[in-house]
Amino acid sequence: MKSISSKLASLLLNLGVAAGAWFSTAAWAVNDLPGGPAVRQLNLHPPITRIAEEQHWLHNFMMILCTVIFIAVFAVMFYSIWKHRKSVGHKPANFHESVTVEVIWTVIPFIIVILMALPATKVLVASKDTTNADLTIKTTGYQWKWGYDYLKGEGEGISFISTLDSTHREMSNNGAKGDVPDNYLLKVDNPMVVPVGKKVRIITTANDVIHAFAVPAFGIKADAIPGFVRDTWFRAEKTGDFYGQCQELCGKEHAYMPIHVKVVTAEEYAKWVDVEKKKMAAKLDDPSKVWTLDDIMKRGEKVYAANCAACHQANGKGAGPIKPLDGAAVVLDADHAKEIQVLLKGQNNGAMPAWKQLSDTDIAAVVTYTKNSWSNKTGQLVQPAEVLAQRGK
Repeated sequence: MKSISSKLASLLLNLGVAAGAWFSTAAWAVNDLPGGPAVRQLNLHPPITRIAEEQHWLHNFMMILCTVIFIAVFAVMFYSIWKHRKSVGHKPANFHESVTVEVIWTVIPFIIVILMALPATKVLVASKDTTNADLTIKTTGYQWKWGYDYLKGEGEGISFISTLDSTHREMSNNGAKGDVPDNYLLKVDNPMVVPVGKKVRIITTANDVIHAFAVPAFGIKADAIPGFVRDTWFRAEKTGDFYGQCQELCGKEHAYMPIHVKVVTAEEYAKWVDVEKKKMAAKLDDPSKVWTLDDIMKRGEKVYAANCAACHQANGKGAGPIKPLDGAAVVLDADHAKEIQVLLKGQNNGAMPAWKQLSDTDIAAVVTYTKNSWSNKTGQLVQPAEVLAQRGK
């Protein structure tokens, strides 16, 4: 009896601990994210573009129309079943080919289809009209990040890669323990920045597999397909931060491919363009430049933190299926071409994505950094010219 009581007490204690853990976990994400998901969100995201507003109206209109049809059809059916039931003496009528019935059930659905098709077609055609854009941005999907190239309009020539913030990836690797920010797994290092009230054309493509660029607040979703170019557009009517995610299953890191669009005033956008162009001018490195080990190591540390640490960890040890770089044979190998080719082409069927979008100097810097960090004290120095020579192979 005493043994049973002790077991029952132990069971209740374990249940209490489990319940406490569940409630504490449930209490982590309790705030709405402006421009992103909301707690217990059931409806579509609040729209900030005219197209998104039209989509919301269509959604509500279709729901009401379908509900009315459902109620009307089943009301007539149940009324007929109840009113003409056999138990009150009714006998089944014997009739067929009623012209009146045939006309009614042809005309009414036709009218309903027209009522649904006209507004839907209007919104669909408007959503595909990408002409007269003030700004054109090419978005390229990579495993697992986004590349943004400003092709036309103010900011033309700006180009950068947007990846998940490394601190958020580290939180995920550690099981997201403790307080989790409201923008968990949605924070990026370089958001897309656009001016408010301007028509922005988005051209989508991909470098490896099919991705999908989607921002619910804008009412846009466009597949990004390798070898194909598609486009969509939006005109944000409010400033703020708006979030989306890749909405095409694109591999094991699919959940770590967020989209962050920052809508700012015209004045703020002009300042941002000026800053970004200065950054790009500073990064225009000569691939023939010969670097010292100390200088390129400093550059490589920044490149690694921004692009590699999320998977391989800051200590180079890797995690789970991610191979460690500390002590890796390809890193220690004196043949620099082996590691350079891994970065340029990726490996393991995309498990290690290609990073050919990085500059020759950045790739040389990060390869040098991995060859001389942690326990990898090789003393090897990789120059940008070596990377340039490997690009065509």
